Amino acid sequence: MKSATRSRRVAPFPFKPSGVVDTRVIYCGDNLDKLAGLPEACVDLIYIDPPFNSNRNYEVFWGEAREKRAFDDRHASTQAYIEFMRPRCVALARVLKKTGSFYYHCDWHASHYVKVMLDQLFGENNFVNEVVWKRSGSHNDAKQGSKHYGRTHDVLLFYCGGSHEYTWNQQYVPLHESYVDSHYSQRDEQGRPFQWTDLRAPGGAAPAKGNPHYKVLGVDGYWRYTQEKMEQFIRDGRVAIPPSGRVPRYKRFLDESKGLPIGSVWDDISPINSQAKESIGYPTQKPLPLLERIIQTSSDENAIVLDAFCGCGTAVVAAQKLNRQWIGIDMSPTACRVMAKRLRDVCRLPEDENLWKAGRGFIVRDLQWSADKLRTMPPFEFENWAVIALGGIPNKTQVGDMGIDGRIYPASTATRKMGKSTGHLEFMDVWYPVQVKQKDKAGRPDIDAFEAMMTRADRTKGFFVSFDYSKDALIEIDAFFRKSSKIIIPLTVDEILNEQIARKLA
Repeated sequence: MKSATRSRRVAPFPFKPSGVVDTRVIYCGDNLDKLAGLPEACVDLIYIDPPFNSNRNYEVFWGEAREKRAFDDRHASTQAYIEFMRPRCVALARVLKKTGSFYYHCDWHASHYVKVMLDQLFGENNFVNEVVWKRSGSHNDAKQGSKHYGRTHDVLLFYCGGSHEYTWNQQYVPLHESYVDSHYSQRDEQGRPFQWTDLRAPGGAAPAKGNPHYKVLGVDGYWRYTQEKMEQFIRDGRVAIPPSGRVPRYKRFLDESKGLPIGSVWDDISPINSQAKESIGYPTQKPLPLLERIIQTSSDENAIVLDAFCGCGTAVVAAQKLNRQWIGIDMSPTACRVMAKRLRDVCRLPEDENLWKAGRGFIVRDLQWSADKLRTMPPFEFENWAVIALGGIPNKTQVGDMGIDGRIYPASTATRKMGKSTGHLEFMDVWYPVQVKQKDKAGRPDIDAFEAMMTRADRTKGFFVSFDYSKDALIEIDAFFRKSSKIIIPLTVDEILNEQIARKLA
């Protein structure tokens, strides 16, 4: 809860906020509207992962009925999807600096159409790379009897903002053992592995290329380096003629290697699964190392990173961890609350207006916080909002859940393995059920059903959320405690909105 973070001692943010645009802000709403409020050329790096009309079921966990209906209406066809994305990409191109970078994350459904659109908006000459991320094994898609290759990868379309002086921090991956064995087979007098590398001028020996021409260890030729630098290499013992060779070569030692420069095929970052430590159950959650690689490569510390389709907020969490400024936008109130919770829990960044103004926190703008607006939410969206507001985990499914809308895991919970895991955080034995009713007054029948669930699940404490409660409901809660010693804590929406629930959550 926000009230809990205020009592924590928070270190100052190590870099100054932007003087041009507000950063460390999550905006809830249509990104087309929110982007219109940003100044031109103010962002250093943009990453987006917009959903597409695929077989993914976004309603299973998040239950965003309103968003899903609008999504289905807009994206009934590839043409409709491109028409939806084009004005948003225009708006994103407007706020991107000329020295900035833009990444569009997509899959096989529309990547070819998206590239044509982006070529038109950013310019073909500003297309830098198509990056392939292997997100799964073929067995997840190509089943026996199917007539296609396994669809195992996503595509990242990478554009620069117009100037080819965009930020580029080369990243590396460790050298594979087989590569080391084959390329670093030599040993010097101290036993250091090394390989012989070429010193001759690249592209052929021609005076017109401007390569220096002189003799090295008695061998005449065109070389990569000046004669002074080459002589220094020889004094350092880095240049010699190999025993089986005739031309001087350079000793490149294994312990000096940064690794292998990352190429355009990324098969070293595993996707998120239900058992991953960082998994929060979001249907299309991307792994943190994927976003960290993009942010480290294409931005410097204190640069501004924007994700206009934030989802569960992996990009903003990665940006915060890497000391970047960031802006997040998503139309779903649930997604905005989830990413806010991740920032508080993972980054230890407080959600507080005053601390944000002092450069030590973040804020969420334009959330539906009034009780009247919460009454109009789709039921699943309201349930998710209530559970997350309590610091709990919403159920992934709405069937087979014994009437439980979410679970709260106390901070003191000790983990215990219980055989094969059956779902997100199922290995944690101590948890409290949360039941949510979008009613003006929850009645005794609602409480009776919750009591039955608590008895079946053998829970000692549970939380019930509604706008209010009938007198009979409150009497039944008291009677249930006297009869079974099991505690039901009734919470109202107003108590949650006004942050008056700390004593009840204790």
